[in-house]
Amino acid sequence: MSFSLSTVVVSPAGEPLYTFEYAALLAETSIMVIELYVASGVIEPTGSMLHPREIARIAQMQRLRQDLGLNLVGAAMVLDMAQEIAQLRAQLKVYKADASPRGRS
Repeated sequence: MSFSLSTVVVSPAGEPLYTFEYAALLAETSIMVIELYVASGVIEPTGSMLHPREIARIAQMQRLRQDLGLNLVGAAMVLDMAQEIAQLRAQLKVYKADASPRGRS
């Protein structure tokens, strides 16, 4: 008798979480690479599962490493800075909207 473990579970918040094996398939990498990323602290698993944003981060880091020759820490720093820039742009947009003449009436 054979059985298979689910590749996806749903978190208490209703978000899908995937096994390392399935994440490796989606990110076109190996389980060992994912385990290295977890051990290095550049991705954050939820228990032994991964959120889709972490899988996307793995794929992005793989591209940065392969295309630009960045090391693991460098790729993680690029992604962290890109995320911070996006957050700052969103905040700036809110501030500009609050400072517009129509908002002062």
